[in-house]
Amino acid sequence: MSIMDSFDIGRQGINVHSKRIETAAKNIANMDTPNYVRKIPVLNATEDISFHGLLNTMKEDVFGVGTIPFLSGGVQFTGLVEDPTEGEKIYRPGHPDADEYGYIRTSNVNPMVDMADAVLAQRAYEASISVLTIAKTMANRALEIGK
Repeated sequence: MSIMDSFDIGRQGINVHSKRIETAAKNIANMDTPNYVRKIPVLNATEDISFHGLLNTMKEDVFGVGTIPFLSGGVQFTGLVEDPTEGEKIYRPGHPDADEYGYIRTSNVNPMVDMADAVLAQRAYEASISVLTIAKTMANRALEIGK
């Protein structure tokens, strides 16, 4: 793994976890919005790093039999899915969002869950910044060796 790969992984982490924080903030902001459905971010590894994926990679590399292939790693944001949990129904016959029976559905956002998600995303964001800082320090030290 090169130093540039470390920068790339740190950059990917910052981008993905900032979207996680943004999603949690939007969910909390719409906590009292009728008919709002909580969004959940979907994250995936950039490469298949499972045991099965590793074996398939080794199988395809005919000349490198017995060696473990290099996997760069990383994470990517692939979109948002809606939380399937339904919000509570409240009878409000004059409300503009009411159905034909006079009920509105409250938001299904649980603020405790989204605050916990935001804290975890913030810590992962800070870890990605640490990766970039360490990679920068390593690059600077490598340049100092050449002096």
